[in-house]
Amino acid sequence: MKAKQHFLERNLLKIQLNEFLANELTRAGYAGVELVKTPLGTRIIIKAARPGLVIGKHGKTVRDLTQKIEELFHIENPQIEVDEITEPELNAKVMAQRLASALQRGVHFRRAGYTVLRRIMNAGARGAEITISGKLTSQRARYQKFRAGVLIKAGDPVNHFVDVGKATVLLKPGMLGITVKIMLPEAPLPDEMKISDIDTSEIIEESGELEETETDAGEKSIAEKDVTHQEETSKNN
Repeated sequence: MKAKQHFLERNLLKIQLNEFLANELTRAGYAGVELVKTPLGTRIIIKAARPGLVIGKHGKTVRDLTQKIEELFHIENPQIEVDEITEPELNAKVMAQRLASALQRGVHFRRAGYTVLRRIMNAGARGAEITISGKLTSQRARYQKFRAGVLIKAGDPVNHFVDVGKATVLLKPGMLGITVKIMLPEAPLPDEMKISDIDTSEIIEESGELEETETDAGEKSIAEKDVTHQEETSKNN
């Protein structure tokens, strides 16, 4: 198999597995999956906000999930591991799914959008943007945006410091699309300047040495002038 074909098939498998797990683990706060090839098989690392729902009572849910993955995707000896998300409010996929769940329960889209936005900003995010699109108030589709803080949209920092999550929810008027963008707290902006702390003790010591040097030089020049004056006086006498 060519290397190009190998990577294409591997990425396609990851996309299909990601969609399957997103549907199966909606209540668990599913946030993504990673595939790691090992000599014993394939290790599947599932990121979730509520790992207890992924594992299930006495591990029943994770065993059923392993069996389904092996049958549907033909993955040899899958080994599932669950990685808990410590700060779900800073994960765009989790917050998009939470917003979708709120809309599914009948919460008004404006109230749900501002609630999720407030939780994101209270968690320490530098900025966030939530977009809900679809038939919100009439039969004509439109979109509503909720913004707070600073969110960059261009340049290389977007690829590293802006987390994007998407979700969909089916309501009576139709399908609604949700996009959540979060600018992480540690995101450094290119135009920001940081002033380093200066150790003033070294400056004081250096200035003290400089003053001593200047004093010695002054005393030396005065002594030289006195000697010269004495020599001239002796010659005149």
